[in-house]
Amino acid sequence: MAKPYDSVTKQLMEEYPQDWLKPIEFPFGAVEALDSDLSTIVAEADKLIKVNAAQPYIAHIEMQASYKSDMANRFLMYNAVVDYKTGLPVRTAVILLRPEADGRVMREPLRKRFEGEEPYHTFHFRVIRLWEMPVETFLEGGLGVLPFAPLCKVSENDLPRVIRRMEERLKEESDDRAKMLAATYILMGVRYDQALMDRLFRGVMDMEESVTYQAILRKGEARGEARGERKALLLVGNRRLGQPSASLLAKIEGISSPERLEALLLRVEEVESWSELLANE
Repeated sequence: MAKPYDSVTKQLMEEYPQDWLKPIEFPFGAVEALDSDLSTIVAEADKLIKVNAAQPYIAHIEMQASYKSDMANRFLMYNAVVDYKTGLPVRTAVILLRPEADGRVMREPLRKRFEGEEPYHTFHFRVIRLWEMPVETFLEGGLGVLPFAPLCKVSENDLPRVIRRMEERLKEESDDRAKMLAATYILMGVRYDQALMDRLFRGVMDMEESVTYQAILRKGEARGEARGERKALLLVGNRRLGQPSASLLAKIEGISSPERLEALLLRVEEVESWSELLANE
């Protein structure tokens, strides 16, 4: 199941895509959402943004809170698929939310080679370690990156000042202060303990009673469950029924209920086609 911060990070990137180019040091340009067709092909990628710079490109941004030795291979797969489907060059950036997400594959390009031979493929990607980033970069950046400020290079003693600065900006610039503070609270959970966070946010907002906070948690959990059930349905269904048509795939992507997706998964072995399976959807 996806963690609550998965939903928060994706939501912030979806709502404020232009704010991410500066901290990852990608070329500036007008941004636009990609076709929904592409998002279904690489549904597991965190965020893909088309940037109309002097040379248009796709910004592929990944958020990581944990480390896996195969991560670089996964990023390469997304990069190659997006390049193939869009015909545009792809820049990949990986944002590490905490030191536990760092590791050997994050410290050098991915090189594919046969033993004793020169690499036949080298994949470069940018790595941003938030705990090494100056906190002012995020405090003074776009609103979309503001909730990440407490994860930057800041001591626990300085966190109250950071939270106050954030609240001041949100009061002046945001119409959704509660949601942004709730997002900050959830993101801080990847690095800080609950007691510290509660002390920091006491007086700013009552997080336990915040309707926004509870809604984000529920939404993140539901999205994570639905994404997992949808992926399982497509894996099993493709093997049993073949690839669904574009219209049927769109119908599957439109199902947001984890319970409904699970029910469809249980019926895959009982039907002869995707059309039969989705007849009542």
